[in-house]
Amino acid sequence: MVGRKNGGLTRLAAGNEVRAFASLGTSHRPCPLLHRLEEVPLEVLRQRESKWLDMLNNWDKWMAKKHKKIRLRCQKGIPPSLRGRAWQYLSGGKVKLQQNPGKFDELDMSPGDPKWLDVIERDLHRQFPFHEMFVSRGGHGQQDLFRVLKAYTLYRPEEGYCQAQAPIAAVLLMHMPAEQAFWCLVQICEKYLPGYYSEKLEAIQLDGEILFSLLQKVSPVAHKHLSRQKIDPLLYMTEWFMCAFSRTLPWSSVLRVWDMFFCEGVKIIFRVGLVLLKHALGSPEKVKACQGQYETIERLRSLSPKIMQEAFLVQEGQLDGTCVASFYT
Repeated sequence: MVGRKNGGLTRLAAGNEVRAFASLGTSHRPCPLLHRLEEVPLEVLRQRESKWLDMLNNWDKWMAKKHKKIRLRCQKGIPPSLRGRAWQYLSGGKVKLQQNPGKFDELDMSPGDPKWLDVIERDLHRQFPFHEMFVSRGGHGQQDLFRVLKAYTLYRPEEGYCQAQAPIAAVLLMHMPAEQAFWCLVQICEKYLPGYYSEKLEAIQLDGEILFSLLQKVSPVAHKHLSRQKIDPLLYMTEWFMCAFSRTLPWSSVLRVWDMFFCEGVKIIFRVGLVLLKHALGSPEKVKACQGQYETIERLRSLSPKIMQEAFLVQEGQLDGTCVASFYT
């Protein structure tokens, strides 16, 4: 499927390398950062911070004996003050950094491959342009983003650079310094989403087929409609999965999804995708309003704010999670 022409796929070429991911019109949507974070009472937040500090200071013990408790606390949301540190522990990025002292500095000092440097440079201003870290061309945020992405092309020269890595790295940099962000990016690319950013996109193609199969169990109505319209899963799920919803959901929902994603893995991405598809196309009334491919894609481009709220996604994701667990346990 990757080799055929897919309407809506944007392709980026650098030399003989080709990267592609679906564009569902994100450039025309409001920046997710503009959505207000879900408020947590200060007393509850302080209690969560205290619990997370205890976990982080005794991480090996908690991971060995109380992993279920960690998972439940990730579902509730990691306190903002500790989120960056927690992501490093959950992902294994902290361990990778400790195992490779000085590696990032070595990569950072290396010149890099010009074919990737030019492409990365052109993408910098597109990442969260309304966020204070990335608003200025040549500012510290864009500089660190360039450093992290360049370092990855040197760390994995056989993969190079993929556009979808840029928003991933940008979110990480909002929560941690460049070196830590680099190792978390490595973990996402190698542990959480292996093969997603390779030239031929075999992994994302396979997961698109799995998502479509799961949708038949979760929402037969949505599955039947997408089948009838002959809409390839790559057209609506590629950006969702490759960018871990960082370019799709409101900001509070992105953070909540990532908290669970770092703890439980790619099955969280599947759950969120199923919730969005089910509630966007899962009733006869909604399908009736999407008579053709264009209308259906437009519906998936302009998702209802209600179904993207963090509490809704967590609740509905748990309900739809059983079938996902059979594929990813």
